[in-house]
Amino acid sequence: MAALTQFGKRMFKARWAYFFILPNLLLYAVFFLLPVAWSMVLSFLDYQWWGIEFVGFSNYSKVFADPIFWKAVRNTAYYTLGVVPLWLGKALVISALIFPFRKPLQTFFKAAFYLPHVTSAVILSMIWLWIYNPPFGLLNYVLGFFGVDPVAWLGNTLTAMPALIMMQVVMGGGSSIVLISAAMNGIPTYLYEAAELDGARPLQVFLRITLPLLKPTLLYLVVTGTINSFQVFTNIYLMTRGGPQFSTTTIVYMIYDTAFKQFQFGPASAMAMVLFVITAIFALVQFRWLGQEVEY
Repeated sequence: MAALTQFGKRMFKARWAYFFILPNLLLYAVFFLLPVAWSMVLSFLDYQWWGIEFVGFSNYSKVFADPIFWKAVRNTAYYTLGVVPLWLGKALVISALIFPFRKPLQTFFKAAFYLPHVTSAVILSMIWLWIYNPPFGLLNYVLGFFGVDPVAWLGNTLTAMPALIMMQVVMGGGSSIVLISAAMNGIPTYLYEAAELDGARPLQVFLRITLPLLKPTLLYLVVTGTINSFQVFTNIYLMTRGGPQFSTTTIVYMIYDTAFKQFQFGPASAMAMVLFVITAIFALVQFRWLGQEVEY
């Protein structure tokens, strides 16, 4: 009873703080928590326009028995494992290269690399559709100078997913560069001065000082990058529609196709719940593995 009284007193003391966060909390509940809860309920229902029927785990059984779903899981994992390391490595290298510059020049480069991040994904996908176009695309035009025959980059099962990965790696990473650069600027300069007095080479300084102190930022970027990669949809929808032969079908695209083309909301919701569990497991593993010896 005493604990409840203390809790009530703390709530009353911070009443104005709760009052000001209430609008955002309501929006978060209405547009995120409620849809997630309803999706969880839908995963146990056969939801049709003529009626609703409780089917238990039947939707999950149907999803797990579908070979295309497991292909979508493999494609999503392939995309994520291809994008996240390359995109983060690119951001780390670029941040290290622009770090020695003066602040105005750093700001210029960070703004230049961040620009694609604020550009519409639809526009970027349309541009890359032209780059990958077999007859008159820019990529095949450049490769033609080296005697390489035109390649149907998005029409071949062997090249479609690598082409999407390359697009994301080239165009992505702008926000990561900004965050990593900010973290680098937050490292105390006396550490670099001490390393210089000890005769440490630039590579040693980066590996022994910069990289360890960037662990919290890199952990955040790895976790959020993995979640975003698992949710890839826009470029798949606009550039390949999951083809050819389901070679670029991802979990989110399959959820969209099942729900809004086949109007099977129960199985689509079951896929969404499976995706939620997979991303949660990946996030926990990454926190457990990469979060060791990280001070926040």
